Amino acid sequence: MDNLTLFDIYNQMFDILESKERMTDVTQDKIKLLRDSREKFLSPGAMRSNASRGRVDPEPDCKIRSCYERDTGRIIYSQAFRRLKHKTQVFFNPENDHICSRLEHVMYVDYIAQTIGRALNLNTDLIRAIALGHDVGHTPFGHSGERVLNKMLKETDPKLYFEHESNSLRVLDVLEQHGDSFGLNLSFEVRDGIICHCGEHYDEQVLIPCRDKTEEDLSYLIRKNDRKGPATLEGCVVRFSDKFAYVGRDIEDAVRTNVLGSEYQLPEEGSEMGRSNAEIINYLVEDIVENSMDKDEIRISDRACRALKSVLITNVDYIYKAPKVKTYESYCDLVITALYKEFLDAVYNIDQARNSKNEAIRAFAAFVDEHPEKDKPESEMPLPIFVSDYIAGMTDTYAIKCFNELFKN
Repeated sequence: MDNLTLFDIYNQMFDILESKERMTDVTQDKIKLLRDSREKFLSPGAMRSNASRGRVDPEPDCKIRSCYERDTGRIIYSQAFRRLKHKTQVFFNPENDHICSRLEHVMYVDYIAQTIGRALNLNTDLIRAIALGHDVGHTPFGHSGERVLNKMLKETDPKLYFEHESNSLRVLDVLEQHGDSFGLNLSFEVRDGIICHCGEHYDEQVLIPCRDKTEEDLSYLIRKNDRKGPATLEGCVVRFSDKFAYVGRDIEDAVRTNVLGSEYQLPEEGSEMGRSNAEIINYLVEDIVENSMDKDEIRISDRACRALKSVLITNVDYIYKAPKVKTYESYCDLVITALYKEFLDAVYNIDQARNSKNEAIRAFAAFVDEHPEKDKPESEMPLPIFVSDYIAGMTDTYAIKCFNELFKN
């Protein structure tokens, strides 16, 4: 009990309550009836929890929560979710509390997506679970870390690669622990929304649910450009909301970090969305609700699509390719590349790594020894994936700590 955190204790709360059999069958039936009654009046295309395709490993229903509410609990109490507060969104600046972290981005996506979903009368419990879990597989140092880790894996083996969308699902399906077992065993619709959330298609104007998807369509082996779209309207909402959440906020952070001057103006085609992050989000939310209402698709107007694309492309040129950001990316490249090479050598010499004098190497060896797929043959679990799993799970500060332990002595 001494080793349990408050998160662990709260995460066990429902199981403890259920084990004491405090809830009568009558109460449980009433809760289910009320939930089914609420969901009955959702939009025709909305996903109802009682129609979920369920979990890979079937479980008894929770006495209080729907399957999607239960998934939300498992996600927010996970170690990977907690680490998001120390992971970069775009700008690495640990001394500035006003720069957006990965956790804040996830919360913004959750809020925006729920606002849209509620207006469209969709299942906001499903939306919330997808939104809160969509980035738990992100690397340290944001997309810069993702690009470097992908590059290093491909240099090791051309068949290997890293994409944070599929890694988010891998983290929740394989690496996270729930009770005494690995994997959170989330419902199909939540897992689908997470692996299909990619918000980097700048000219995407309409998403139609791919409801014929199967478990095989969620495979990590399918690259994101070859992957079908979300299976639910709720997943489509989160995918749009991912873009909405960062387009204006990245501009604000760029001004705060002096990447952009305070006099910066949006491109003419994008200026109709507004001048501030709040105005941009409000414009996009109103547009998507107006154009998706009573439809079995999620859509933004032609004007909004052009305006959003214009700002996103301008952000690439003026923010993501800015000299200050490119310098930061060089630093990320140095740290991630060095860690990858050291840990790759360690995983191929694991006995020596276990007895290393370096704390960072010993910690990595312990991670490998406790890995849920450590007993798989190398043909199924290539050794570089242990390195990828370990580095992707790091916070920015832990990655720097490991780098210092390895190279500053």
